[in-house]
Amino acid sequence: MIRTEELLLNVGPQHPSTHGVFRIIVKLDGEVIKEAIPVMGYLHRGTEKLAENLNYTQIIPYTDRMDYVSAMTSNYVLCHAVETLMGLEIPERADFMRLIVMELQRVASHLVWWGTYLLDIGAMSPFLYAFRDREIIIDLFNELCGARLTYNYMRVGGVKWDAPEGWIDKVREFIPYMETKLVEYDNLVSGNEIFLARIKNVGQYDAQTAIDYGLSGANLRCTGVDWDLRKVKPYSLYNRFEFDVPLGKRGDCFDRYLIRLEEIRQSLRILKQAVEQFPSSGDTMGKVPRVIRPPAGEVYVSIESPRGEIGCHIVSKGKAEPYRLKFRRPSFVNLQILPKLLVGETMTNLITILGGIDIVVGEVDC
Repeated sequence: MIRTEELLLNVGPQHPSTHGVFRIIVKLDGEVIKEAIPVMGYLHRGTEKLAENLNYTQIIPYTDRMDYVSAMTSNYVLCHAVETLMGLEIPERADFMRLIVMELQRVASHLVWWGTYLLDIGAMSPFLYAFRDREIIIDLFNELCGARLTYNYMRVGGVKWDAPEGWIDKVREFIPYMETKLVEYDNLVSGNEIFLARIKNVGQYDAQTAIDYGLSGANLRCTGVDWDLRKVKPYSLYNRFEFDVPLGKRGDCFDRYLIRLEEIRQSLRILKQAVEQFPSSGDTMGKVPRVIRPPAGEVYVSIESPRGEIGCHIVSKGKAEPYRLKFRRPSFVNLQILPKLLVGETMTNLITILGGIDIVVGEVDC
């Protein structure tokens, strides 16, 4: 038996395939991983502590910087928590705007994941196609709120601005375009033999393991667990629309890949219904006091972000600033399973498994 000397290797914190400032200390025996220790905190911003000295409207831009690939959903969970605590009623038109931008954001987020994941594995062209199509959504957001990444669009009680004239028509035109492109994505990648060899039966786990680790989003549904908060605990207007929750069977990286592609299709299905039912008129802000002071108490709400269950827990003392604020960040929680998955794998599979989890380090280290 050939014995090799164990090697400690740093993957990151500055590494293109860690998708952010993230470090993994890997103990190797040849090419085989014996131990993997994630090291976090390189991007820590102290969002939850800073919030204690900010009023609720001032906190919203900080949520943009958490999951900066899906800022709209991070905006929403904070506003939704405050509104729940205050018992605010949201105008229908504002709720439609929120739902439309959140589903567009889900599509844009999954496109970033699809392109960068395939880039990690060694395919250049899909990255360019994904960002080409994502750019249409970014242009729509730029027209709506004047930003391309950190949108700061949601407000407690509604949204910052109404949709500009013709904006909903542009969303309507984007839907069939994106449906066509998804077929091209599948033809280009999903049946590729090299891709399948890299991703199938890699990073497998079962449903009980996923539940034990608190996983959510595609990382949970890839094991066959039917859990999507838009269905099981509907918020906003999701109970009005028909859509399916894609599930996997094997719990491997390939299932997670297929689920995210299918989630794009289902988001387009929701958007198609939303633009047809979009109210022709109405308010975009509810009746909100000039200074937002939720009553004393606490609340926890959670929604389905592109990465899984994102939650917001607020403790209020009846003041304009929260006494305590805590986010449940799906990227942080989903990352817990990484050391377990990497033991016994090769270095090439490290990149495949990490990319398949789909983390955003701004959310891990918020």
